[in-house]
Amino acid sequence: MSNSPYWSGVFPAITTQMHQDGTLNLEATAAHAETLIASGIKGLIFLGSLGENQPMTADEKRLVISEMVKTVKGRIPVLSGVAETSTPEAQRYVRDLEKIGADGFMLMPAMLYKGAPDETLAHFRSVARSTALPIMIYNNPISYANDITPEMLLQLSDEKNLVALKESAGDTRRITDIHNIVGDRYALFTGVDNLMLESAILGLDGWVAGSGIAFPMENQYLWELSRVGKWAEALAIYRWFTPLLHLDVSTKFVQYIKLAVQEVGLGKEWTRAPRLALTGAERERVLKIIHDGIAARPKLPSDWSPGALA
Repeated sequence: MSNSPYWSGVFPAITTQMHQDGTLNLEATAAHAETLIASGIKGLIFLGSLGENQPMTADEKRLVISEMVKTVKGRIPVLSGVAETSTPEAQRYVRDLEKIGADGFMLMPAMLYKGAPDETLAHFRSVARSTALPIMIYNNPISYANDITPEMLLQLSDEKNLVALKESAGDTRRITDIHNIVGDRYALFTGVDNLMLESAILGLDGWVAGSGIAFPMENQYLWELSRVGKWAEALAIYRWFTPLLHLDVSTKFVQYIKLAVQEVGLGKEWTRAPRLALTGAERERVLKIIHDGIAARPKLPSDWSPGALA
């Protein structure tokens, strides 16, 4: 695992709050960020997939990061997802955000394009060489059709500012393969909520949390239990949490998690088209999962505060 304290801990992928008409609600996004910071997180990732990066205009994305840099005020790193559809646009984006004051990036393969391995490698190299800031590689072959294998990570290891990996292949065997092939070259984060505990046992530096943005204290407590090897206590929290964590691995994960955020009073469920509002039986099913989770919400130890265990 990485020895860098910068790249460790919980780095939530926060939603971008919207008004009901789909326009940006930067004030609500900032308020949610403050709640997450208070829970003990170590970094914030804006404009990931959960942050609805792809439906935003170029100007909107730059505005979001500019305002969130002002909100966070250097207390923790501010990262932006990079999900441009071409390598030149991704290069332009990271250069612009470096000037705006972002602290780093979570870089996805070029969206809408299934590349051959050499093309994927070239994309990551080209973007990395366009900024001096650190980059977290985001591997999610289930959603984005490009698999960055452990062998490819080894080939990228000479790019010094590719420093971390968000691994979302959905296969915990990949965690050990990465350790065996690249050692501790990259800080290793899980990006699959409902594999967090299994992945933590195999060796993680951090967690890019999704559903946990609606339950930040419980999310942080679970993470800290895993850091100190209190597996029985962690398992008890995880079993309560898992139905909620499943919301992160659905096609409609943005709607589901935004609905959870709304039901705990941390934002609204509104999304931007082409995503549509949840309705009917589907909405009721998801609401039941959320409300059951709220009703059974575990009482955290009175002597625990964020950072007390890890």
